[in-house]
Amino acid sequence: MIVFLETLGCSRNQVDSEIMLGKLVAGGHRRTDDPAMAEVIIVNTCGFISTASDEAVDVILEMAGFKENGVCKKLIATGCLAQRYKDDAALLASLPEVDAFLGTAACEQIVDVVEDRQATPLTLFPDPNKRGFQDPALDRELISTGFAYIKVSEGCNRHCTYCIIPKLRGTQRSRPVADINAEAVSLVSKGVKEIILTAENTTDYGQDLVDGIGLDLILSSLAKTLADQGSTAWIRFLYTHPGTLGRDIIKTVQENDSLCSYYDVPIQHAASSMLRRMGRPYTREDLVDLFKMIRKLDPQASLRTTLIVGFPGETEEEFKTLKNFIEQVRFDHLGVFTYSDSDDLKSHGFKDHVPAEIAEKRQDILMAAQAKISEQVNERHVGKTYPVLVEENPEKGVYIGRTQFQAPEVDGMTFIYSQALEVGTIVRVRITDAFEYDIAGEIA
Repeated sequence: MIVFLETLGCSRNQVDSEIMLGKLVAGGHRRTDDPAMAEVIIVNTCGFISTASDEAVDVILEMAGFKENGVCKKLIATGCLAQRYKDDAALLASLPEVDAFLGTAACEQIVDVVEDRQATPLTLFPDPNKRGFQDPALDRELISTGFAYIKVSEGCNRHCTYCIIPKLRGTQRSRPVADINAEAVSLVSKGVKEIILTAENTTDYGQDLVDGIGLDLILSSLAKTLADQGSTAWIRFLYTHPGTLGRDIIKTVQENDSLCSYYDVPIQHAASSMLRRMGRPYTREDLVDLFKMIRKLDPQASLRTTLIVGFPGETEEEFKTLKNFIEQVRFDHLGVFTYSDSDDLKSHGFKDHVPAEIAEKRQDILMAAQAKISEQVNERHVGKTYPVLVEENPEKGVYIGRTQFQAPEVDGMTFIYSQALEVGTIVRVRITDAFEYDIAGEIA
């Protein structure tokens, strides 16, 4: 069968998609990047917030068009949207175009579902808590070029009042160190130049284990393992939690050149009263101390965060506290989301919901403030030379890549002016121009 897979949502979803594609290719099926050529179309959905759910439904309906006008015989919806609404018979019935709904723990069964000839709609929702980790010996079919994600754990033990992830992904389960190292070695042997560790909270790694292993030991072990293989691949970690990002991890980054001095710390808010309502176990003062410590121990550190505005009960004063905080810390990269409500969230029952128009205005104010900060931060790079991972060649004489202080898809890019570079390689670039979110330069 010829299979097309569309991935929506986060890096964890991308890993799941690559696992499913790897199983399908190993089972004799062929992958295509053109849905018009596919006999089977899979949409790996996101359902974390309402806009993601809406997008997932739109993409499913778009792909359903290939059943009417193309060669597609089967349409499968997998992932978080399916898992979140598995008990909503009305929603599932509203998508009769879908032949099978698979939850977040059903990756292992994708080959059986693709090859199944039964005509009736199929629903598979195994318990996420019983999902095992992928076999490191299985080749994933990579979606990205030059970099690859590795999941270090599944699920989450935290109880943020705005979040549905524990219900969708189960409780925290940390992956064996040997499996992480083995998968990384396999990936770099195939030409991957950057390994990106991902999880719901990477710095929570090991909390469910009894041997005291934490992310710092994973990072040092992985850096040594790849160095012993002669690899110069970068290692990055995303989605840290302010409560478990500590001195040991920062010092480990400082001691290993292959580890990117890049700290992705989603704080969600900076007013202590708001953090309590969100179920985040830290205060504004804790955040001030954390970012001061990072910059003291790792002066070259690049800081990224994400925020939520318009959370139920957010006052104008609390919003001003948040704005003042980001202007004080001056993050290199920052994203802002408006609160997304749903009746299956604890926060849905909170008082004083913020009108959408006010939340959107607050989002615009923060992004305007961050744009000024970002451009000033980028101007500091002008005249300096950095290694850059080349990822695209959109037009003659122009390439697009990333430095170690730019993560894929969420941060700005580095434009490289050159006539002949190879995508997937690392080159040295002297920065000549700075913009609001991007930088540009020429081969050093």
